[in-house]
Amino acid sequence: MAWLVQSTEIRKCLRGKSQVSLSAHGTHSAPHSYDSKPLSEISKEVSKYSDIANQIIKLAVYGKAQNRSDERLAEFTDTIGNRNALTRDGLENVHLELVKIPHWVRGEESVVMLLPRNHTLAILGLGSSVGTPPGGIEAEVMVVESFEELKKRASEAKGKIVVCDQPFVSYGETVAYRASGASEAAKVGSVASLIRSVTPFSINSPHTGWQWYQPGVAQIPTACITVEDAQMMARMACRGQRIVVRLTMGAQTLPDVDSYNTVAEITGSEHPELVVSTDASNMGWGALCDGKPAFSLWLKEEGRLHINWLHPKRTLRTVLWSAEEPGRVGAAQYFQQHKVHFLIILTLLCSTHLAVASTLQKDNFHTYESHHFSSVHYVFFPGASLHTANHFWFHHSDGDTMSVQNPEEMNLCGLCGH
Repeated sequence: MAWLVQSTEIRKCLRGKSQVSLSAHGTHSAPHSYDSKPLSEISKEVSKYSDIANQIIKLAVYGKAQNRSDERLAEFTDTIGNRNALTRDGLENVHLELVKIPHWVRGEESVVMLLPRNHTLAILGLGSSVGTPPGGIEAEVMVVESFEELKKRASEAKGKIVVCDQPFVSYGETVAYRASGASEAAKVGSVASLIRSVTPFSINSPHTGWQWYQPGVAQIPTACITVEDAQMMARMACRGQRIVVRLTMGAQTLPDVDSYNTVAEITGSEHPELVVSTDASNMGWGALCDGKPAFSLWLKEEGRLHINWLHPKRTLRTVLWSAEEPGRVGAAQYFQQHKVHFLIILTLLCSTHLAVASTLQKDNFHTYESHHFSSVHYVFFPGASLHTANHFWFHHSDGDTMSVQNPEEMNLCGLCGH
């Protein structure tokens, strides 16, 4: 999620207020340059709103809105699915913006170990993977712990299925194996790749995600397996046991299809042309990834309905971006359609768990890590992130359900929308 200030006449309306210098195309002409107020003054100005902030906190954590976003998310993930129901809550300008997204179909998939024993592995194919021939691929397995080991043992890899048993270091570092494992394996002649799920914690559940084929490299089938099965095959390989598996995947990529970014607003009372946009990913609809941020934003929009006198000076816009996983497609297209209106990201709230922030300071804008940063961050807008301690325990797995949600933490996440 990201908060963006937008306006077609942004400088005219700000009249010299603190701002980031932009070029004609919406990117920085001078990175992080501010025209006037130092951050210390901005901090003092923000503190004037402490009484209002406390009332919002009481509403979200202890009042009528307590657990509302959690309850709505539970109803959505349990029973409803996608539908446009925001107008019932008094929101304005609710509409859809067309987005062209990749159309990848998983199909039937399985991995069966034939040697040294018969064992069915749990797998999830990786997004954009090609499928296997109809009868599957039966081949010997080569287990490696890193790309470096794969390169050193390249002469052994031809005709084999490479299993990457990389240890989890951090999501940002370890996800490279999921993203590039197939192409790296194909470079040394492998016929398929199986990647240890990118998670620090596992109960024999695979974690999926998107992967990218490198140009000019053969495209081979690829899927994630559980941490437990990857480690088991690593132990077998260390004993010198021959491992043979049969991989079957019906994955295919079809022509792009229409999807939509979902937009809703509360019109500002003094500067309706100034838009503060709070955004979330709209792909997957797991409870954590990405249902939680979307419904946390709903709590933000609901706030003014329970505090009748509370009305934003600037227009509040919620945007649910489509197709985050295959390359932040909805976010990128939204940015291209609206980039001339962007001034500054005030904060970025990525996906899940607990909202934790420190005192406003410039250095904070350079110390985050997240897996859902939107395209706008690649043009050097400052941002911040939610603390997502256990997110990757459940991320992109069948364990991403309401049972792992914490309503109290979701209340706090909803506060960030204010």
